[in-house]
Amino acid sequence: MCSIFGMFDLQPGDDLAALRRQALECSQRQRHRGPDWSGVHVDAGVILVHERLAIVDPASGAQPLRSRDGALALAVNGEIYNHKQLRAGLKGSYPFKTASDCEVILPLYEEQSPEDFLNALNGIFAFVLYDKRRDTYLIARDPIGVCPLYTGRDEHGNLYVASEMKALVGVCRTIDDFPPGHFLMAGMDAPAQYYKPAWRSYDAVAQKPLDLDVLREALEAAVKR
Repeated sequence: MCSIFGMFDLQPGDDLAALRRQALECSQRQRHRGPDWSGVHVDAGVILVHERLAIVDPASGAQPLRSRDGALALAVNGEIYNHKQLRAGLKGSYPFKTASDCEVILPLYEEQSPEDFLNALNGIFAFVLYDKRRDTYLIARDPIGVCPLYTGRDEHGNLYVASEMKALVGVCRTIDDFPPGHFLMAGMDAPAQYYKPAWRSYDAVAQKPLDLDVLREALEAAVKR
């Protein structure tokens, strides 16, 4: 399963050591989701914690994942099924540090807009990414919402993100279910929808005939993924 925990919008002068301890305590409530590894990343404006269940690249895929220059930090819960195809289709040469299926998110973030690369991901995921160069972050959840994700705000306005609601209880004044198929970046008032399939509109499918062979092929393809 894995779990992620994040604290964002931290202010200059915040006690990062105390907040780090708090983040680890909150993330420990989710540790049953990732018993193989606990990783933490601390920067001036963000704290990321990852509890890992090692499946793909158990030897070197520990998170949070970092870009080669250290400017990007990424914590993911989920699996990117088409990561090999995405790696092969990158515009430039990226120095991958692991064989993790999730690391491909880092170069995709650098090459494309959030809407474009999120729609290119074939899999289930919830992730938090911090960009030190731009002093911004990206939070996203898979189109159907297979991977859980919650957000909250504490009394100081700090933004919290967690895989399970109980990691936020007692810390956040408000807790919200992060909507599937949406993303949030620093400065945005609310999550924005990136997944907008035409079939969600009844008018787009009302006159289409039912083809059971096509339906079966689609279901089989989903299971194979």
